[in-house]
Amino acid sequence: MPSHRIFAMRFSDVYPLYIKKAERKNRTKEEVDQVIRWLTGYTQAGLQKQIKQGNDFETFFAQAPALNPKSALVTGVICGVRVEEIEDPLMQKIRWLDKLIDELAKGKTMEKILRK
Repeated sequence: MPSHRIFAMRFSDVYPLYIKKAERKNRTKEEVDQVIRWLTGYTQAGLQKQIKQGNDFETFFAQAPALNPKSALVTGVICGVRVEEIEDPLMQKIRWLDKLIDELAKGKTMEKILRK
């Protein structure tokens, strides 16, 4: 089965779009970074390194230090699909990230976004 096109997309190409989406709703780059770090376990330096290296999503998630154990609590619909029903593990991680950025842009509190 061919892999999804998004797997080969560079994270560094999508990252500015996450920031732009958040900033349109009066959220900050720092909040976007916090959400990404929460999900993946990257430090700020590690996140910046991934962006600088231009790694694709597959590599970005493969090299993630530790996926947050609460990531399974990320539920809902993104792109018309329930994230908790996505079978491909990599696609689910990508959609979890999309969902978290959506929640940020919709004004949810960081406490709720980070499942505290």
